[in-house]
Amino acid sequence: MNLNLKNKNALICGSTAGIGKSSAMELAALGANITLVARNEEKLKIVLSELPTEYGQNHNYLLADFTEPTTLKETLSANINKNYHILLNNTGGPKGGPIFNANLSEFTAAFSQHLLCNQLLVQAVVAGMKTNKYGRIINIISTSVKQPIEGLGVSNTIRGAVANWSKTLATELGPFGITVNNVLPGATATERLDQIMVNIGKKIGKSPQEASELMKSIIPAKRFAEPEEIAHAVAFLASEAAGYINGINLPVDGGRTKSL
Repeated sequence: MNLNLKNKNALICGSTAGIGKSSAMELAALGANITLVARNEEKLKIVLSELPTEYGQNHNYLLADFTEPTTLKETLSANINKNYHILLNNTGGPKGGPIFNANLSEFTAAFSQHLLCNQLLVQAVVAGMKTNKYGRIINIISTSVKQPIEGLGVSNTIRGAVANWSKTLATELGPFGITVNNVLPGATATERLDQIMVNIGKKIGKSPQEASELMKSIIPAKRFAEPEEIAHAVAFLASEAAGYINGINLPVDGGRTKSL
């Protein structure tokens, strides 16, 4: 099975921590040239210094903020000047809370940050993918695409929109050797999950540790995922070996999602 990514260029969003950073490290270990994308330049420089270079790669980074699509579009126009083979769309999720209490601004901000920015990124790289006859667009979403998660009303809504956008793209871009797939992480040991456990603990009168143990008890694997485990799925979908996998939602959740 060919998982080698030598001479492939990968644009990795949200790459200074968690799943994004682990994915950048994994793809670099397989030979890809990595462009890190995030809004904190100090953290970007740190991750850049940690990326593997065993294949003689030339890694770099792009400073970008996804809170304003117009600014992102300007940044991409000024800086995307190489052919990318791989795009990982990965952005921190909206804050939690019941959907009934959510303000309209929360929906518009989340829609803008996730779907509109994803659209701009795809438009920036697809021409090169078509020329190369090789493209892998991978979106980190959530298992809420298959089974809405209680207390994440806005996130559930926007993630569903991104999944349908992705499925539509998969149909349109498939003839050009470009695949579009979604990875749906379950509970993963990241800073975001730590904060979710704090919030759940407050809601049920438990400590964050007690909330974590309760969450683990309903996962068949009885543990949280490590970010590297999500990155392994990303790496496979980015490889030549996954060339006939297109338009899927892949849960990586230890079996927690009950729907098929």
